[in-house]
Amino acid sequence: MSSSRRASGERAAAFFGALAVLAIPVDVVVAKYLNGVELVRSLYVAVPIAAVLALTALAAARRARFARARSVYAGNGRWGARLAWAGLYCAVTGGIALAIYGGLRAAE
Repeated sequence: MSSSRRASGERAAAFFGALAVLAIPVDVVVAKYLNGVELVRSLYVAVPIAAVLALTALAAARRARFARARSVYAGNGRWGARLAWAGLYCAVTGGIALAIYGGLRAAE
């Protein structure tokens, strides 16, 4: 396995993980500065997008880990997996926040 192929999986994991982590904060900024965009409604879109990006990053990190295990050069590229898990954490936290908000709205 070539090192560029192994590195591309790690780069993809880091890229999608960073996008997953940044999806919700960017959505909050966009909702703040654009008229006509409500924060809660935009979070209904941003949280699932963050979850999909995080799962994609986890898949890429897993592929990179398997490629690293089969190579002679072990390397220690773990940032992709860390960013992927952080993105999944953000998505789950956002989902919990939306679920609590929905429960509170239903209890009114």
